[in-house]
Amino acid sequence: MDLATFLIQCLNSLQYGLLLFLVASGLTLIFGIMGVINLAHGSFYMIGAYMAYALAPVVAGTFGGGFFAALALGLVLAVLLGYVLEWAFFSFLYPREHLQQVLMTYGLILVFEELRSLLVGDDVHSVAVPPVLSGSIALGETMSYPVYRLFVSAVCLLLAGGMYLVFTRTRLGMMIRAGSANREMVQSLGIDVQFLYRVVFAAGVAIAVLAGMVAAPVSSVYPGMGNTVLIICFVVVVIGGIGSIRGALLAALLIGVVDTFGKVLLPQAAGVLVYVLMALILLWKPDGLFRAG
Repeated sequence: MDLATFLIQCLNSLQYGLLLFLVASGLTLIFGIMGVINLAHGSFYMIGAYMAYALAPVVAGTFGGGFFAALALGLVLAVLLGYVLEWAFFSFLYPREHLQQVLMTYGLILVFEELRSLLVGDDVHSVAVPPVLSGSIALGETMSYPVYRLFVSAVCLLLAGGMYLVFTRTRLGMMIRAGSANREMVQSLGIDVQFLYRVVFAAGVAIAVLAGMVAAPVSSVYPGMGNTVLIICFVVVVIGGIGSIRGALLAALLIGVVDTFGKVLLPQAAGVLVYVLMALILLWKPDGLFRAG
């Protein structure tokens, strides 16, 4: 492997790891802070990808915008979707057993898949890269790296920094962390924990939808794409530590490196390496790399 190829694989692993973090951070918020096992989280990623495919031409024809206008509209719709879902379904799950949470969220997967089939069909679609980001950066004489992949990495890094600031430097973050630790005590102080949970869930859904929208031009948009993402996101959450944002970031980057270089160096065993990594880390630290807090 020459230097240019090594640099490209490093950038690929960084971009893939950051994109995994973008999806898994929403699952970490819902799973770690609210205590709800949300199997439908991968469906939100799929919804984002199909939004990027379906909204871009509609927005371009109606408002005169392109991919970025569709991205902004998709985020607004995602927040509304998350708020309504929490109010209609998830607000009843907090005191219930995990089995009921699993059954209900699995039912949502079936509903979303059927709605996807009815609205856009079962074909595989592609989403065009925005013209302003369609270029590439030269890495050596014969190799180059797409600018759009760097854009995806930048979006993920900005979101990671924003989440850190919100949870550690704002009053809202303090209330959310307190509500996840002791809901009854926070309620006794006059804070509406139900509203806080609704905000957290809406944010988690919006993050997953954003990940799907920015990933759509890189990968194809196809039925069932959320299921694979859901499995690897649970691996990220478990490795990083349930409820830990920084743990999810580190775990996603580790998985990005292992998966990317595994496909290059050990292609026959690449599908197993991520789970071997998870087993080794859990043997070393059964609670994950970091604790929530």
